[in-house]
Amino acid sequence: MELIHGTHKASKFTPQDFITNMPDNVVTNILDRLPLRDAVRTSILARNWRFRWTMLSQLVIDARFFMHLSQTRYKNDHVRVISRILLHLRGAVTKFSLSIDEVIDDEDINNWILFLSSKGIKDLTLGNWYETPLKLHTHLFSCLELKHLKLSNCYFNPPPTFHGFPNLLSLKLCVVFEENVELASFFTGCPLLESLTIKDRGKVGKVKLVDIAKLENLKILSLRLYDLDMKMLKSSSTIFELLGSLPKLQELDLDFKDCQLTETDANKRSFPNLQNLVIRACDQYAGPPPPTGYDTTGLLQLRSVMFGYLKGSENELCLIKYLLACSPFLKRFVVCRWAFVSLVEKLKFARKLLMLHRASPVAEIEFL
Repeated sequence: MELIHGTHKASKFTPQDFITNMPDNVVTNILDRLPLRDAVRTSILARNWRFRWTMLSQLVIDARFFMHLSQTRYKNDHVRVISRILLHLRGAVTKFSLSIDEVIDDEDINNWILFLSSKGIKDLTLGNWYETPLKLHTHLFSCLELKHLKLSNCYFNPPPTFHGFPNLLSLKLCVVFEENVELASFFTGCPLLESLTIKDRGKVGKVKLVDIAKLENLKILSLRLYDLDMKMLKSSSTIFELLGSLPKLQELDLDFKDCQLTETDANKRSFPNLQNLVIRACDQYAGPPPPTGYDTTGLLQLRSVMFGYLKGSENELCLIKYLLACSPFLKRFVVCRWAFVSLVEKLKFARKLLMLHRASPVAEIEFL
């Protein structure tokens, strides 16, 4: 009857275009999970999708992206393509990851950072795999909403007027610290920091352990000790004592390479919440071994320990003995990357380790 009178109601069984009618936040979520090239190419799906890609909130510009451009007419115009993509974005940009292995002008990258600082950037990664370090402008330090920051092969020197990233949770710096850098005030301005990795490519010793020890919320820490200012560090016990004061520390990765440290007192290591410990290149220890009379009353909460680059010294043996005796919850103790000259020495040291007392009844020692 409806057809006779010229009217027609859509049947409830008529297929619906659910993709086109998806809410914007759902579309953004889908686009953010695609490689950037594929996200932009959704513009050819339909007229309604022509500008949907401009709702992207996360951009990952990596080797795969540059490889794709190299196969197009834009192979020599990377900067212009990236700039146009950024300028077309309509909403907030919460994540930006850039990985470059060729020359891109510092000014172009700094302009991108300036743009992102006005877009609510929360997660920023700059990976410079080219040999020349990247010179960062102060625009970086205006991104006050940052929660995660990773910098590789960049010069790093916060301006004197910078008061820190108040929301920063994780920080990974593989950078060149400039001579006049002041990191004490920088760390003070990051009170929420939970994860910290530092590698000083310039090896100028600007990182002070006493400043790191003030980060009360730190849960994960990775350090190469030869990157530190060693004037105040005479022994590895000093290092463990300072870091042992961090109340929330759960994972610790220390590289002792090229550090000539003596061992004087092992009783001050507390680490109330430390669960995972990695120690590398311990064969550089000098001086007498630590005392053997440890207080084993619930000092450590370790679940996993890894020792790398062992040489079989008495200092190493005593430190391992301490860790095994003071870790009642230990499950796995891994010894890897031996630095022994002969197989006989390796077997002799392994036999010593297997005879050590273990506070944990389930602890296993593995040799890799």
